[in-house]
Amino acid sequence: MRRILFLARAEVLHVVRDRATLAQVLVLPILQLLVLSNAATFQVSNTPTYVVDFDRSSLSRGLITRFRASGQFQVEEQSESPERANEALLRGDVTMVLTIPHDFEAAIVRTGAAPIQLTVNAEKGSAAGIVQAYASSITAAYASELEASARGTAGSGAERSPRRGAPRIDVRLRSWYNPDLNYQHYMVPGILVALVTLIGTLLSAQNIAREKELGTLEQLNVTPITRGQFMAAKLLPFWTLGMINLAIGLLVAGVVFGVPMRGSLLLLFGSAAVYLVAALAIGLWISSVVDTQQQAMFVTFFVMNVYLLMSGLFTPIDSMAPWVQVVSQLNPVRHFVTISRAILMKGAGLADIARPLLTLTAFGAVTLALAIRQYAKRTA
Repeated sequence: MRRILFLARAEVLHVVRDRATLAQVLVLPILQLLVLSNAATFQVSNTPTYVVDFDRSSLSRGLITRFRASGQFQVEEQSESPERANEALLRGDVTMVLTIPHDFEAAIVRTGAAPIQLTVNAEKGSAAGIVQAYASSITAAYASELEASARGTAGSGAERSPRRGAPRIDVRLRSWYNPDLNYQHYMVPGILVALVTLIGTLLSAQNIAREKELGTLEQLNVTPITRGQFMAAKLLPFWTLGMINLAIGLLVAGVVFGVPMRGSLLLLFGSAAVYLVAALAIGLWISSVVDTQQQAMFVTFFVMNVYLLMSGLFTPIDSMAPWVQVVSQLNPVRHFVTISRAILMKGAGLADIARPLLTLTAFGAVTLALAIRQYAKRTA
């Protein structure tokens, strides 16, 4: 143990003396958390919209006012020219075109229904679906108000009541764990996990590669220290820095973004301790395979891309292809993102996160053993 602590102390001194590395470890993750948590959003607001109003009636103006007042749409321009609207859509100046046809008001008065056209720039993928859902919701609410107003002016109470035999479904929505539907409460824990993983894996991946480039690895190999002690000494400083990063990130998440912390922070840090062994062991394995720090960086960024895309951070695991869902079980980031969100947002206990935690434990043991074995193979 004394040998491990001696080598670990040397690693800590190296990081502390290198100001660039120290800033990379402690400052950059916090800055990235502040930026990415505001950039990675599922909410769509102030969508630039072009309105083509052929009717120019009081009801069409009321509909346009509803779109303006919603806060989700910003009417950039309004005219009776579909050509100008299409040009704005093509240039990317607007995301949606709202077209209100002739006789819009007359059709509503006569039949109680009238069509409108929503043209959405589907190039933006899922955002287009969200914009369309917002627009449909506003239109449906406006139609309901018009219907209620028409019933109110009809006169008798019998006419104001629904027609007998007409089915009605009363939907009552409850949003558990995130009642305000605040995307930051969902994204910030996942982004924090990704940043801790990126910094820890990248630094540990460069570590042994740096020793190879400096020529000090052969000197260490002739000392009495064993392979396992050497790997433990390399892992311990970055494990500690990862825990410090997580603590600072949680402080920022709570103070700046108001992320709820309903569960046990002790349980979260205990899970993080297991997870960091797995994440750092991957970095040490990469470092033992490559010969230079540049190669380590390229391999690490490739691994991190796979980590993030298959972690459920940006897209739900349930929406992925079945074979991808199976393969993602080998991704430690997926399991720790699940654990962090469950503890912070749901107040989950040990029994609730037992499965992903056991998976992380097994993954950490296997990857650390592989790193030690690979290092012994390359340096024997």
